[in-house]
Amino acid sequence: MKSFIINVLPPDASKRLDVFVSEKTDITRSQVQRLIRERLVLVNNKQESPNYRIRTNDSITINKPEEEFKTLIPENIPLKIFHIDDHLVVVDKPAGMVVYPATGHDRGTLLNALAYRCKKLASIGGPLRPGVVHRLDKDTSGIMVVALDDKTYYDLAEQFKNRTINRKYMALVYGNIKEDSGKIVMEIGRSASDRKKMSTKTKRGKEAVTRWKVIKKFGAATLIEAKLGTGRTHQIRVHFSAIGHPVLGDKTYGKKIEVEIKTDGSKKKIAFPRQMLHAETLGFTHPVTKEYLEFSSPLPEDMEGCIKNLTLSAAP
Repeated sequence: MKSFIINVLPPDASKRLDVFVSEKTDITRSQVQRLIRERLVLVNNKQESPNYRIRTNDSITINKPEEEFKTLIPENIPLKIFHIDDHLVVVDKPAGMVVYPATGHDRGTLLNALAYRCKKLASIGGPLRPGVVHRLDKDTSGIMVVALDDKTYYDLAEQFKNRTINRKYMALVYGNIKEDSGKIVMEIGRSASDRKKMSTKTKRGKEAVTRWKVIKKFGAATLIEAKLGTGRTHQIRVHFSAIGHPVLGDKTYGKKIEVEIKTDGSKKKIAFPRQMLHAETLGFTHPVTKEYLEFSSPLPEDMEGCIKNLTLSAAP
């Protein structure tokens, strides 16, 4: 039998017990419900029902037969690391890389690479996603911080909750945005028609705020800088799709995977092989040294190439 403990932080308060445990581990919701019935999931050392609403500071003990436990396999995968110490690591995640193992992605993830590169990882988050305080979608590139011990995990999680983390994204969005800057305030929740998607049209949405400004207009597309006031799943992608300017290359929200431009008197199509979204800047207070750290990642080559093509088409 293998055991680990997860302490509930304020952002997760009021979630169902089975949903929370499934989100924080590699265990499916049906498996979690079975473990709860078998008294292998305890809340403050007591058995609760799967629909128990967890509370801040609840201590959730998860016991699972070791033969059923998946393990994180270290892999020697090249990674660009901006900073590493005994408490955390800051990495530049490339587009196409999944953050942690899941169904269909057992190998080749960021956590597989960190398990090889780092001497230790935090225990919070379960065996397959230890220390993951935030995440980027598979096809989003850019900066991430991962905690290497539990104290650092909780401190960083609190900074994300209190919105003191500085996060700046760059995105190519569809169409010509008329304004030079703005703020999108729309609640985001799980889509009623597709549970894998998020939506602004939901009865149980949560506050979501995205501030943005235009960097350059190309006519068929706009390069914007976006700063998150909240950290909802797929927030930038959902918000810009909702205002009619979906992120280019996003096959889930908007589906604008190419634009038509005019160059040298002829028409040409520019294709976007993945969503043109990049986590450019991440700033936070180091949980141990209390020093403010900020890191920036240059735009990846595929985005630079698309911007170059758009610039040529926009030239007088």
